[in-house]
Amino acid sequence: MEGYKTNYRVLIADDDPNVHQSLSPYFRREGYEIFSSYDGEDAVEKARSLKPDMIILDIMMPRKDGLAVCREIRREANIPVIMLSAKGEEFDKLLGLELGADDYITKPFSPREVLARVKAVLRRLHEIKDESKGTIVRIENLEIDMSAFIVKLNDQPVPCTPKEIEILYTLASNPGKVFSREHLLQSIWGYDFLGDTRAVDSHIKRMRAKLCLPENRWDIKTVWGVGYRFEIGE
Repeated sequence: MEGYKTNYRVLIADDDPNVHQSLSPYFRREGYEIFSSYDGEDAVEKARSLKPDMIILDIMMPRKDGLAVCREIRREANIPVIMLSAKGEEFDKLLGLELGADDYITKPFSPREVLARVKAVLRRLHEIKDESKGTIVRIENLEIDMSAFIVKLNDQPVPCTPKEIEILYTLASNPGKVFSREHLLQSIWGYDFLGDTRAVDSHIKRMRAKLCLPENRWDIKTVWGVGYRFEIGE
């Protein structure tokens, strides 16, 4: 990853030893620091204690499945998550996105593919932080710090996923401007999710539940048949 550090801390959470044996050496050769979990409970504990830069998370794990792990992590941190699902497993892509997954990969996969996806997610986060270095959007009781990827409401941090923060920043930086679902999908998720605009709707729904209080003088408005806009009241 030219221009960026490579000593990222990556947590691989999968109960299949073969996944660890294939991915861990490959990532270490690229300069990544690798940690391993073989069940969901341990994955949550290591996510809390190690605070990795990225989590590669299997769906089907003992003690706690990947979706429950992602849900729990998302309540506390905005660590990027790539979910793994075996071919033939029932995996609701939309549910994964709603829980805050940044990407998903279907098994079987090559270590090269997983590494490329990890690099893409981390590169995007760094580019956003670099482009918006020192950028803090403040509107009434809302604060979006893009350098730290932190959202505050009434001076209190609100746990948001990286994608939620990107959407909120895009809308709040351009009050009154209407953004189509397709535009948000293309600019924030990229080509992998083209055509599934439900991902945008589910993230807006989650943000409204977290941030849109009755006393706010701002709101995220739906423009029916088009998309969304950030509106500031009189």
